[in-house]
Amino acid sequence: MQDTLEESRSQLRARLLDWLAGQGQAMQDLLQKVVDIDSGSRNEAGVTAVATALRERLEAAGVAVQFEPVPGYGVLLHAQVPGPAEGAPILLMGHMDTVYPAGTAARRPFRVEDGRAYGPGVADMKSGLVMNVFVAEAFARCGGLKAPLQLFFSCDEEIGSAATRDRIMAKARGARAVLNAEPGRVSGNLVTSRKGSMVVEFEVEGVAAHAGINHAAGASAIEALARKILALHALTDPATGVTANVGVVHGGIVPNMVAPHAKAELDMRFTSETDPDELLAKVRGIVEEESVPRTKGRVTGSRRTMPMKPTPDELLALYQHGARALGFEVQGEFTGGAADSGLTASVGAPTLCGTGPVGGHAHTEREYCELATFVPRAQAVALAILDHP
Repeated sequence: MQDTLEESRSQLRARLLDWLAGQGQAMQDLLQKVVDIDSGSRNEAGVTAVATALRERLEAAGVAVQFEPVPGYGVLLHAQVPGPAEGAPILLMGHMDTVYPAGTAARRPFRVEDGRAYGPGVADMKSGLVMNVFVAEAFARCGGLKAPLQLFFSCDEEIGSAATRDRIMAKARGARAVLNAEPGRVSGNLVTSRKGSMVVEFEVEGVAAHAGINHAAGASAIEALARKILALHALTDPATGVTANVGVVHGGIVPNMVAPHAKAELDMRFTSETDPDELLAKVRGIVEEESVPRTKGRVTGSRRTMPMKPTPDELLALYQHGARALGFEVQGEFTGGAADSGLTASVGAPTLCGTGPVGGHAHTEREYCELATFVPRAQAVALAILDHP
């Protein structure tokens, strides 16, 4: 009896791997379709169009799909592969929004050169979405699931998931495992821990005056902002993994006026060992300090993404075992980039990130995806699902 079960399992394994092995061109075709759709954060129509293209492929394979509207952002895509309906699920995750503005896809559409695909969001993370869709289809066609397999694609990850974080955490709570298909590292490695991020928007009010006639009567908001930037950047501490970067500034009206107003946006990164509330309190103290007499600073908004706690050794080993059987080796690594995997790990769901095809230069015009990694990375995820206890 045991021999029969093992033989059946071996045959199932072969069917899954063989089917995925034949899908390279179909994966590329679907990738081209979704890359050529602008889906920047808050582009409701674009995000929904990407979701619709993915749904068409899933429903054609018999996978039930539901859209959950998120006004102002698009939709969440929920799907479940036919199979066991009870028990803790395995969750395949991704996000459909990108960092690129409308018109980018028309200006530089999908193209392939020397085995690499280029285009807006091709690595981060439309290739991962496509890969997850094909993994789900493989199980829909071949069977073999021991637990529910669900897909969950979000719509505002690139701007901190403020509109969807509660739903992401609710979806992940109690999951058997979460596999988040952010791009594999350039090295081919997976991501097993991440920093959290915090974006703080703040402004400074000064006192306007003529810069030549009445300079002393003014109080420069720009000078105050500059002093605050220096103090905020001094929060960077390599020993604790905290980094601070004021990446956006605006201020003043004309050169010959002492600036009455200035504003900026601060990006903070931190590890799971850092208390984000304490960090925000330090930022607020710097912003509100009267760094130039008669100026006032205030925080106008903040949003954060949780750090990803380390992946359990067992989940990483499960993926590595399958990858090794396919002929490639991977390790887990830490990254300073934040992702929704931080949210899923924060509710106790065993989470592995960076399972998507290998890519690089995300958020730039040089962004690329290594097409040769599509099939083996899909096969490795399929084996991790198949072999999960």
